[in-house]
Amino acid sequence: MRRALVVLAALVGQVLVGPSLVGPSSVGPALTGRTPAAHAAPSQTASSHTGAAMASQAVASVASRAGAGVTSRTGDSAAARAGVGAAGRVALIGVPGLHWNDLTKTDTPNLWELTRTSAIGSLSVRTVGSVTCPYDGWLTVSAGTRSAVGYGCGAPPVPEQQGEGALIRDYRYLIDVAGQRNAGILGETLKAAGQCSIAIGPGAALALSDRQGMVGRYHTSPLQVRTADLEQCRLVALDVDDLIRPYLTGDRLPKVPEQLGARERRDALRLADAKAGALLSVLPADTTVLLAGLSDHGSVPHLRVAAMRAPGAEGHLLGAASTHREDISILPDFTATVLSALGVAVPETVVGVPLKVGGAGATVERLRRADATAQTIRSVKGVYFTVVAVLQVLFYVVAFLLLRRRKGLAPIRFAAVALAALPVSSYLVNLLPWSGLPQLVAGVLGWTALITAVAFAGPWRRAPLGPLAVVAGVTALTLAGDLLTGTTLQLNSVMGYGADVGARYYGLGNIPFALLATGTLLATTVIAHRYPGKAGVAAVAVLGAFAMVLGGSGMGSDFGGVIAFVPGIAVTALLVAGRRVSIVKLGAFCVAGAVIVMTFAVVNYLQPADQQTHLGRFVGQVISGEAFDVIFRKLQAMLATLLSPNLMPIVITAVAFLVYAILRPEQASAGVVPAAFEHSPALRAGLIGTLVSGVIGMLVNDSGAAVLSMALALAVPLLLATGIGALREGAARPVPATPAPAPAQAPKP
Repeated sequence: MRRALVVLAALVGQVLVGPSLVGPSSVGPALTGRTPAAHAAPSQTASSHTGAAMASQAVASVASRAGAGVTSRTGDSAAARAGVGAAGRVALIGVPGLHWNDLTKTDTPNLWELTRTSAIGSLSVRTVGSVTCPYDGWLTVSAGTRSAVGYGCGAPPVPEQQGEGALIRDYRYLIDVAGQRNAGILGETLKAAGQCSIAIGPGAALALSDRQGMVGRYHTSPLQVRTADLEQCRLVALDVDDLIRPYLTGDRLPKVPEQLGARERRDALRLADAKAGALLSVLPADTTVLLAGLSDHGSVPHLRVAAMRAPGAEGHLLGAASTHREDISILPDFTATVLSALGVAVPETVVGVPLKVGGAGATVERLRRADATAQTIRSVKGVYFTVVAVLQVLFYVVAFLLLRRRKGLAPIRFAAVALAALPVSSYLVNLLPWSGLPQLVAGVLGWTALITAVAFAGPWRRAPLGPLAVVAGVTALTLAGDLLTGTTLQLNSVMGYGADVGARYYGLGNIPFALLATGTLLATTVIAHRYPGKAGVAAVAVLGAFAMVLGGSGMGSDFGGVIAFVPGIAVTALLVAGRRVSIVKLGAFCVAGAVIVMTFAVVNYLQPADQQTHLGRFVGQVISGEAFDVIFRKLQAMLATLLSPNLMPIVITAVAFLVYAILRPEQASAGVVPAAFEHSPALRAGLIGTLVSGVIGMLVNDSGAAVLSMALALAVPLLLATGIGALREGAARPVPATPAPAPAQAPKP
């Protein structure tokens, strides 16, 4: 209990005081472009042995934390949870740029055979920037956190041979100047545990060096490795750079999609396969072999190769608890896996968890399709948001022109419902086995047509709130059901997230949050309209709280969503109850949302490390003073969305239409919006609650304007559809006959 209180106090301090007191770091989830660094990577000629005292402190810190059992994880238990047990020896083979389309029996026989006898999965290599170069990939393995050296990154530095070991010159520059404070954690932890390791190639040296840049045993080629070396050292790492070298220009990775033709890439793959085969041929039989395609090869991110050969792993999928996916892992997971397999305590600063063998039936073809799906979504996502923005703007312009003339009410209502059904259709399409862009587009349009037809097909079509209830209900139920079943609909969807991008792998994304909150609030106001009074207020509070818990708990893991959702629910419930909402109350609701999400985060932090979500890991970063970069990148990303040509037009036109329709109802919308509010005061409450959640969500989420724009894209068209329905209902209602006046009688004399 005392530990929980300390953690909660630290988190409250972070929220209230702000990030100004937190030191710089490069850890945390990737959110935007590469963190600027006006520094070069460590040179290959200068020498630096400064900071010995800091290294000693780091060793003591790792050892003391491991003994305390608070900030480190024991490797044996983690390895057991991974399903493979602790291995006698470990070999890490890194092939930067390798993806599943590269592997064939003819071109890469050694790697093909390795993956055939291994558990296999997709590797997301995203670090801090939009492109991960080999330097970033190996540095991330070294640090156990997403790390980057700055602009112009490419190949890792070539170490200077010193006896049987080697030294990476100016290594302390990474830690002391470039902000990579966790660099060398893997090597330092191994040294503190008395573990011997062998590095082959510059990347492997970077991964296994201690915090002074020293590598105990170093070779430039796997052909130099002797049997005696493998008997003495339980860990060997190999940098297979033959595939990535042709892509580098002056030791830098240019940001172009593809530099090599198919033939040149096959030639490079054959060289890489031969180098990997040279090491595989001399490894002892009890070696657990890890294979990682740990960098991009151009400006287009791909899902890379991840494989682990261990007893009982053949034919199974390979994933990790860090992604909540049985077939996807991230680079820091390899750091945790190496340490766990060797029985070494994993430092708390390592954000990865040991790789975990998943279900059977893993095939290379399945993983190739996963990358192809991610590429399709990535290529169409920008176009999709542009189309949605154009349709929204055109709709408001046409609706303004027609409604002020009181024409086209029925077509406008139909178009409004179809437009509101478009967002949820982008998730429902993943229920279909689409395999390319034409099927994806057809699926989204098909679901949109189906939802629209249902909205106007049943007896509810006659009720002004009927179509709104259908679309809002389908939206809320779809996203809530997705959270309950593992978020398979949001992954690789045009309004969700992709594993190749690496911003999120599971849970409730920011745009899905906006749609879930809006759909829930609007659907509950329909219930409140049908059952006014305490029953309606209870419906808003209970169903809203249920959706909020789904989004904020381990299933959704949406930090900012809870902060924004709580005020929206509270405002809606108060207005439905006929109460007024003051600025003080609104501020109290925001604080309540922050407290609730901090409680979720602290409870998650107290779980075992391999069961934590990013909420729990963020608490650890707050306590250790490493949360500044996460907050800073989120703020940068949020501000960037305010200039988005796809998102801001939706916000501007929707808000302008809504405000003008309320202030000048007869001129702007033939009284549609006031008619909707007059028909259902609860709908007004739901719309205000939606705007509250949308605005707060825009300010506290890195998606920024996307949150508010998608909330408006769902709510405002449904509001207009309801208002048109209310006007038509009023026009169709028979006017009571006015009784004829009694005939006048002559006055009596």
